[in-house]
Amino acid sequence: MQNAKSEQEVLHLSKDKWRWMSERKLDSLDALFHEKSVFVHMGGSWGKEQEIDIIKSGGIHYKKADIHEVSVNIIDTTAILLNRITLLAVVGGNEVTNPFMVTEVYVQQNDSWLLASLSFTRLLTS
Repeated sequence: MQNAKSEQEVLHLSKDKWRWMSERKLDSLDALFHEKSVFVHMGGSWGKEQEIDIIKSGGIHYKKADIHEVSVNIIDTTAILLNRITLLAVVGGNEVTNPFMVTEVYVQQNDSWLLASLSFTRLLTS
């Protein structure tokens, strides 16, 4: 039963994360992102500080993530969440829409889930 509760917590956090990214809620994202978190995008990979800076500056504005499918697997204190999304974003001043499978890895620390990895894989079909 604990896994079902954890799955719901992680699903809720993931949904909140998309909203916080859209609204540029930097304090919420800073609290959610693990200090050693990594972010993999079409244009490169980097750590927490650069991801926060990119969102803050508008380098990437995650305008809207339409979530089509979501699944989560809990392994001990790690949660792996897969989102099939269509992402509307502004990147370098240009509005773009891409179909992605997004892998989110959360780790549990002190009864809280923290985002350890966020990876975007562009899908060939939407």
